[in-house]
Amino acid sequence: MKVMIRNDRMADGEPSGLSSSIVATLKEQIIHWQYPPEHRLTEADLCKTFHVSRSPVREALRILATDGFVKKLPNRGYAVKQYNLGEIEELYEVRLALELYTVECLAKRGPPNAHDREDLVALKRTWTGLLNGSSKKAEELARLDTLFHETLAHATGNKTLLRHLRTINERLMLFRMIDLDKTDRAESTCRQHLEILKHIAAKDARKARAAMQRNIEEGRINVHTAIKDALAKAYSMKT
Repeated sequence: MKVMIRNDRMADGEPSGLSSSIVATLKEQIIHWQYPPEHRLTEADLCKTFHVSRSPVREALRILATDGFVKKLPNRGYAVKQYNLGEIEELYEVRLALELYTVECLAKRGPPNAHDREDLVALKRTWTGLLNGSSKKAEELARLDTLFHETLAHATGNKTLLRHLRTINERLMLFRMIDLDKTDRAESTCRQHLEILKHIAAKDARKARAAMQRNIEEGRINVHTAIKDALAKAYSMKT
């Protein structure tokens, strides 16, 4: 894999395009559990993989460590950090708190502008179409599900809330995919999303919160099986 992007840092201190590309690739691989927990990532190996010098690799690993995807080992490079069951449960708890606040805000005061209102209309159109028989693979459904929740968060106008929700959603992507690979779960998700939107439009905060909680909790109960499946897949890919 050869990445043809300039190998420097931008003047404003942000990571270079090359570092960002490496970060995006490694993050995607970690999210999809292509590495088992504690898998070592060394600068030398990554330089060979990406055909780059150590500088962008070092910067990419620093960013991944800051974001919680890898951890630095004493004098031994970095290791992939995969969350255990307890940590996944904590992510769901924080996600639930953020999303209950999101729908309550939207139900009480509505989206702040016409563009956000149009986005909610588009969400209703998308999920109505999916309910009526649109065929999507689990990964695409998972990304649409993520987009649904992040669009609601964006409509609150609270950038900090959206940023934290996105961070959580990145780590839950694989579990969403496994969850939505079940036919009955895909259908119930469509109905739950439409119910959430209906209660927001009706300005019923209590029912909007209840509908959101059902939606998140139904996915949460599948976490134990999802982690077991993900671990089996990660280790099988490295044997």
